[in-house]
Parts: sequence; structure tokens; C-alpha cells
Amino acid sequence: MTTDRNSLSWRIVFCSAALSLALAGRAKATDEIQVYNAGIAEVGQFTIQQHLNYIPLGVKDPPFPGGLISQNSLNGTPEFAYGLTDWWEIGLYLPFAVRDEKFYSNAFKLRTLFVSPHAEQRDFFYGVNFEFSNQTPPFAQTRFAMEIRPIIGARNSEYELIVNPIVDIGFGRFGETHFAPAARVARKLGPDLDVGFEYYSDWGKIGDFKAFAEQEHTLFAVTDFKLGVIDVNFGVGYGLTPASDRWVIKTILGYAFPVPGSKAGGEDRAAAGPVNPMSRAMQRTW
Repeated sequence: MTTDRNSLSWRIVFCSAALSLALAGRAKATDEIQVYNAGIAEVGQFTIQQHLNYIPLGVKDPPFPGGLISQNSLNGTPEFAYGLTDWWEIGLYLPFAVRDEKFYSNAFKLRTLFVSPHAEQRDFFYGVNFEFSNQTPPFAQTRFAMEIRPIIGARNSEYELIVNPIVDIGFGRFGETHFAPAARVARKLGPDLDVGFEYYSDWGKIGDFKAFAEQEHTLFAVTDFKLGVIDVNFGVGYGLTPASDRWVIKTILGYAFPVPGSKAGGEDRAAAGPVNPMSRAMQRTW
């Protein structure tokens, strides 16, 4: 029975990816600049993050006719998430931008994230995130879009390396499928203090990558720390190509609400949930 459930779970994951690629298009947004590390909310727990990214010096031309110009824009989104099991989290985004004293809404995004359980305790961890977007004209030429974000990471007591080989998809007449990998390398300096580098890019349409100078490549110096009960990620990014925004400042503020009920109750709920399709990962506490 367990084997059948595992097989069904993987079929759902792969069928979703195949359907998305078959309907290929392209989507892009700057409301969230983050490398996913396979960390999720505990079972029954709500979390909230506020993403804010300011571009003091960026590309001055719109990405398409009528598109939002990135220079001097503030982009962000509140992100709400809920832990369903120890390997499955769902989330909601409400993206927006502010430029020239005007507020622009980018509708909403829904995501479902599958990970190896208790990734923070593993020396090797992985997962995959599916994100479905309803977009507005200033942000994209396609009404609906999807992001497929695999997560592959390794860490020890001092360092971590994480790669997100992202595929961005837009549906419709102007849709394209882009490869936009991101990565992070960080050093732990204390229980609640990390420093490192994060890399974000957009290589262009899969099967027809742009010349390097026309691709987007941005390198961030980042730090992660806590302010009381608030988790903070702060970074300053520099564009490496003419097609990239030259300077970007980003921050993520996160808070995890207390888990309702006892720990034992949370474990009972996790055990009663769907079978984990990633349960074969090896675990080691560091």
C-alpha cells in the first residue's frame, strides 16, 4: 500500500511538470528574491514573510511595451504559509510594486512545496516547489504563469550550498519557458548569524538562450540573523551584465506563529497525513 501511494505521489508531481512544459510560456517577477532551502513550517503552523526589494539603479527600459520599469521601483509581497505535514507546505503571495508614487498589484500566487523532512537537520536535502501565478499587465504579458523550482542542498556545521535550477513558464500567446537558476553559499558564524553570497539569473528561453551580455546575472552579498522573534535576510546585489539591474537591495522579514497544541499532537497529525514521497532521503543531525 505504501509503495502504491509513493508511486501515485510521484506521478502527480511529474505530471504537473510535464503539463506545464507542454503549455510552455514565460513568467518573471522581482517581488521575491530568495533561494529556497527546503525549510518549511511545522505541522499545523502558520508563518508569514514580508519580501521587499528596492532597485535604486536598474534597467531604464520596460521589459515589454507597457511593462513596469525596474529602476527606482520597490517590489515585494507578503507571503503566508501553512505546514500540512513534515514534508508538505502550501503558501499564498500577494505581490505588488510601487513606482513614481503609484501602487501596482500583481494579483496573487499559490504555491505547494514538497521537501525532505526536517531539512535543517540533514547534511543533504532536496525538494521541489510549484508556484501558480495570476498576473497583471504591468508585470507580464501572460495572464497565467508557473514556476518549477527544484531544491538541492548540502551543509555541515559551518557551510551550506544550495542550488535552485528554476524553470519559469508563462501560458498564452506571448508565453515562453525560461531557465533562471539561483544558488547560495553561506558560512555560519553563530546560532543565529550567517553570511554568504546568493546568485540569481535568467538565461533566457530554453532552447534559445540569449548571449551572455543579454542575460540577467546578479550577485548578492547576504546575511541572515534574528531580531527578537523576527528572522531577517538582508542583501545587496550587483548586476554583472548590461541586461541586469545594477544595484538591488533586498530584505525578507519572517515570523513563525506558535504551533497549536502539543508536539505529540503535531506528530500524530503528520503520521496520519499522506505518505511522504521523499522519505528515502538519508538524515544526519549536525
